[in-house]
Amino acid sequence: MAPVDLYDETHRPQFHFTPQRNWTNDPNGLVWYAGEYHLFFQHNPRGIRWGNMTWGHAVSPDLLHWQQVRDAIEPDELGTIFSGSAVVDWRNTGGFQTGSEPALVACYTSAGSEAPTPRPFTQSLAYSNDRGRTWTKYAGNPVLDHVRGANRDPKLIWHEATAQWIMALYLDGHDYALYGSRNLRAWQHLSDLVLPGASECPDFFPLAVDGRAEEERWLFWGGNGTYALGTFDGRAFTPQTEVLRAESGANGYAAQSWSDIPASDGRRLQVSWMNGGKYPAMPFNQQMSIPVELTLRTLAEGVRLCRWPVRELEQLRAWKHVFRDEELAPGRDLVPGTGGELFDVELEVDPAAATALGVWVRGLDLCCDLEQGTISFLGRSAPLPRREGRVVLRLVIDRTSLEVFADQGQLSMSFCFLPEAADQPLAVYARGGAARVTRLVVHELQSVWR
Repeated sequence: MAPVDLYDETHRPQFHFTPQRNWTNDPNGLVWYAGEYHLFFQHNPRGIRWGNMTWGHAVSPDLLHWQQVRDAIEPDELGTIFSGSAVVDWRNTGGFQTGSEPALVACYTSAGSEAPTPRPFTQSLAYSNDRGRTWTKYAGNPVLDHVRGANRDPKLIWHEATAQWIMALYLDGHDYALYGSRNLRAWQHLSDLVLPGASECPDFFPLAVDGRAEEERWLFWGGNGTYALGTFDGRAFTPQTEVLRAESGANGYAAQSWSDIPASDGRRLQVSWMNGGKYPAMPFNQQMSIPVELTLRTLAEGVRLCRWPVRELEQLRAWKHVFRDEELAPGRDLVPGTGGELFDVELEVDPAAATALGVWVRGLDLCCDLEQGTISFLGRSAPLPRREGRVVLRLVIDRTSLEVFADQGQLSMSFCFLPEAADQPLAVYARGGAARVTRLVVHELQSVWR
C-alpha cells in the first residue's frame, strides 16, 4: 500500500490546525508580531497520547495556513511545560532585548518536579530575540512561586493606565488571582477572584460594547468556555454579570486570545482546543478550532459575548451552491449537489408550520427543536436564538468537526465527530410541517494543505 501524504490522511482536518505528529492540547502563547501569528500549543513530541508536555510552535500569515516550526520550550528541572501566554515586550521592561527588535516573552507553568527534591507548580519565563524561532529560559525562574493547588495557566496583558503587566492565574477549584509587575520578573499579588462554574486557563482583556470605544467592559474568561463581564481598576476585577457561557458545544476548551494584534486591525481573536476528538490510526491526536473574532453586543438579555469565524476563512471558499425562497416540506430534504467534505454553510429559514428543522452533516443530525427552542447535536443542546422568528445559522464543517454559530455569534458550539456513512454530505430538512428556506449558501472550501 502506498504511503499517505502528510496532511492528507483520512481523518486529517483540512483547515484546522493539527501538529504533524503526536499529541496536542491547549493553545498557548498566542501573539502577533511582524506579520506573523504565533500559535504555541501543548505538545507531546514523543507520543500520540498526553505526556511530556512541551510547547510546540507554528506560525501563519493569515490564521489558516500554518507552518509548524521547531518546538519552543522543553521540560527542565522545574518540570514539564504547561500552558501560558506570550507578549511583545515593546518597552523592554524585562531587559531581555539584545538587538533592535523587541523581545517576545512567554510566561508558562513549570509543572513540578520529583527530582532531586519534589517541587509544586510554579510560573516561569522564556524569551526570544529572533521573532520566536529560538527561546531562552530566564535564569531566575520561577518568577512566581507556588501559591496553592495546581496553580497554572498564566495569562499576561499590559495595562496601560497603571503602566504594569497583569497576570491572570488559575489557582484551584473556581478560584483565580491577579498579579502585577513592572518588569515581568517580580510579581505582586493584587487580588483574588471566585468565578462559580469556571475552571482553568484564564484570559483577561477589555472589549468595546457594540463597537463603541468609549464604552467597554473587561472580560474574565475561564477555560471551560465561561466568562464574566465587569470592571478593572488596575488591582481588582469586579464582575457585573453572573458567570455566562460562551461555548455551548461538547468539544471547545482552553480558548485563548491573541496578544498584540495591531491597532490597525483592532480585533480580539481567539482559538480553542477541540478537546476529545477521535482520530483512529492517525499520526496526530487532537485539533484546534477555527479562529474566531470576539465582540460584545447588546442583546435583549444585556451585553453578551459573541464569537464569529474570522473573515480570513472566506479566502478558502472555492465553489458555492445557492438556494433562495425554497419550500421545505416534511419528506423533501434540500440537498446541495455536492460530494465535498469541507463546507462553510449560511442558512436562514422561516420555520412557518414546521416543529423542527435541521441539517444532516455527514450522516449526523443537527436538529433545531422549534417547540422546545433548542439546537442539538451529538447529545448536547443549547437555547436556539431566533432573528425575528427566523433561524439563522452558520456551519463550518471539516473532516472531523462541526462548528455552529447562530445569529452573528450569540451562540457558538464546537463539536468533533467521526463521519457516518451517508448518501449525501449535507441535507436540510423540516419536520411537522412545511418551512421556507429564505437563503441557503453552501460554500465548498479548499484545503490549506494543497
